[in-house]
Amino acid sequence: MVATVSAQNYMPGQKVTGDFRSLAQPFLTNHCIDCHGETDPEGGLSLTNLGPVDEVNADTWRTVWAQVTLKEMPPKDMDQPEVIERLMFSDWVVSELKETLRDQGGFHADRDPGKGNFVDHALLFGDLPEGIQLRPSSSPARIWRVTPQEHITRLNELINREPKFNPAKPGLRTHGDVVPTNHGGELKLYFGIDRIIKWQGGTVAYATAVKSVPAVLSTARDHGLENYPDFYSVNSAEATQIAGVAEDIIRYMAYGPLSIAEPYQITDDPNSIKDKMQGDLRGLPTSIVYSTKVMRPLTPVSDLMNNEGVTTERLRAAVDYLFEALTFRPPTPKESDTYLTIAQQSIETLGKEEGVVLGLSAIFLDRDALFRPELAAHDSPDEYGRVMLRDWELGLALNHALRYIKPDEQLRTAILDGKMRTKEDVKREVERMLADESIRKPRVLQFFRDYFDYDLAGYICKDTKALADTGASAAGQAHYRAMFDATASTDRLIELVLHDDQDVLKRLLTTEQVVATKGDNIYYGQRRTRQETAASIAAAKKATEEELKAWREANPGKKPPASLTKKRNGINHKVTPADLSGEKIYARVSRRSFGNGSMQPDRMLATVPAGERLGILTHPSWLVSHSDAMDNHAIRRGHWIRERLLGGGIPDVPITVDAMLPDEPENTLRERMRVTREAYCWTCHKKMDPLGLPFEMYNHAGLYRETEQDKPVDSTGEIIDSGDPELDGEVANAIELIERIADSERAEQVFVRHAFRYWMGRNETLNDAPILQAAHAAYRDNGGSMKALLMSLLTSDAFLYRTVDRTE
Repeated sequence: MVATVSAQNYMPGQKVTGDFRSLAQPFLTNHCIDCHGETDPEGGLSLTNLGPVDEVNADTWRTVWAQVTLKEMPPKDMDQPEVIERLMFSDWVVSELKETLRDQGGFHADRDPGKGNFVDHALLFGDLPEGIQLRPSSSPARIWRVTPQEHITRLNELINREPKFNPAKPGLRTHGDVVPTNHGGELKLYFGIDRIIKWQGGTVAYATAVKSVPAVLSTARDHGLENYPDFYSVNSAEATQIAGVAEDIIRYMAYGPLSIAEPYQITDDPNSIKDKMQGDLRGLPTSIVYSTKVMRPLTPVSDLMNNEGVTTERLRAAVDYLFEALTFRPPTPKESDTYLTIAQQSIETLGKEEGVVLGLSAIFLDRDALFRPELAAHDSPDEYGRVMLRDWELGLALNHALRYIKPDEQLRTAILDGKMRTKEDVKREVERMLADESIRKPRVLQFFRDYFDYDLAGYICKDTKALADTGASAAGQAHYRAMFDATASTDRLIELVLHDDQDVLKRLLTTEQVVATKGDNIYYGQRRTRQETAASIAAAKKATEEELKAWREANPGKKPPASLTKKRNGINHKVTPADLSGEKIYARVSRRSFGNGSMQPDRMLATVPAGERLGILTHPSWLVSHSDAMDNHAIRRGHWIRERLLGGGIPDVPITVDAMLPDEPENTLRERMRVTREAYCWTCHKKMDPLGLPFEMYNHAGLYRETEQDKPVDSTGEIIDSGDPELDGEVANAIELIERIADSERAEQVFVRHAFRYWMGRNETLNDAPILQAAHAAYRDNGGSMKALLMSLLTSDAFLYRTVDRTE
């Protein structure tokens, strides 16, 4: 037997000394070879001849890293390595993979937010074994690309005025809120729609005629956190598109609708231009009538373009205004001079009109207009290589933590006055902004979107026949529009819970309240059985026949009206609608974007049917977001529970596995999922399937049901190896599962871990354990307060300090 590697002292983050022969091979020999030897190895994986990490065996080492880090290997009934031994082996593998694959795209799995739970939860929130020495926390120096939502909101500020916060109607869209997607799920910037008073044609014609630009910056939005600094850059195609958008925006800043319409289209009396609106103009820019009221912000750009000539003062004012509007900070004298020179040279070459537009467009591509730098280049690092952010870097980091628009005047003044340099400065500004409802905080809501993943429902393409069978409408875009409506409704519910700021996570998991539209009585209703559906159809037919008979008796010889003979056609016989009613509230939706097809802000705060729903995980927005084209997705739902509430990790599916369920339309999903119980699959699937199957009490459109394929729904499940023995055990259905987890301390701690990742832009490490424990204590000691959690995170060393390498 090879001697176990000596691991008396360990500091997370430091390079592990040792090579394959002295560190990795002893670990494999002592803990892995018994199961993965040369003869009949477990899972067909032999590690007997596994040598040092190289390009050929890198995939095997990836698997070993995941299994060892998640404590799947060695099996629980075998002797386990010491904590430090396991940590050092895991760090060594990661280091070797990064070095080996550096020229092949690198190894980044350890930095993926989906792998954040690979860090041992018990070590983060419990006592560390002797020998582990933590170093003070910090985050890497970096530049952080803005998200599509941030970018389009910045651009929107240049050409549109949003309403002030109205305390009487807090749910309505307000200045500082993110630009919402339209009812088709598109994130667009619209020109002049607040001045449109008439158009020719219907919904599609309107959508075609209105000038708009889609979000240019791209993201790979799927499930989970997406906004880490090292995920995205700006490619050449995006830069070219941004430059084109910039020209359109500058012209609109200068001239308003005159930049996109003919002068006759701007009038308060559409009847006065009837002669100009002849013929079929549907879908053309000339089909729109704009009011004469000026709605856009009037800025130095409009002053420059609407006065004769070009003075240096006016040109510099336009440069400086645009620079701060796009980067959120004033330019330095050098930056101001540089862009002034670019604009002047452009004007000399092209003339005022085109020269100003082209010259100012360059500012839209400034690094700080597309990225937020956190380079901490102003001071010398401490003994751990850390420098605290200060001034504009610190102020903009804090602003970015909550907002999508530039700092308000108080924060801006604090930065300029040198009062954004300490932890106390940050605490002062965080307290002020969190207490002020008129200061919108869309970044907080985006965290809950990324955490719960309820905003994907409208993008799940449904098979028309399968959708119709759920009881939801399969006509046209009705279902998808309902799902985008549902996302806005869930947004509003979260905001209501955040406003109360007590037991935030538990309330979101267990609330019986729902924000709903009038049409949601179907989605929150119950799918009838085949027999109940037939009985409803028969009853409606009988009622219609009786009405028709009575009408004919009262009107002999007359033809019955069509409304009477077709009366039963409007009834949804497949669903027993929920009785949703409650006080009127509002939800934030997009500006008018598709004519009469636009989403409406009107909502009600209702109570879900007793015993059928509990919290966001039982709302259609979440259920449909975790479904597929034909059915529920119990594996994905279970994966979500395991990762987001229990803090577990699931290794990637091996490329040799054909992860498909059998195509058996006559069987239930649970019956089809029998294939996941095969020995090779069940090791991972036992952590997911029993957590996702309780949600079979809802169909894939989110309706409650008691039968599937004419069989009683089996909604039983089980929590297995949660990390908290009190949580483990069987559950009867999704509601019992949610109630058990919602009461657990572990779920709170896992929630804190995800909040840390979101606001720090990276995965947690063992060095962050004190920060996570303090954040959880702040949350719990303040009654489950999100504000207290944010205060703790945003004043932590991980947020305030950056690790820099002055040798680079």
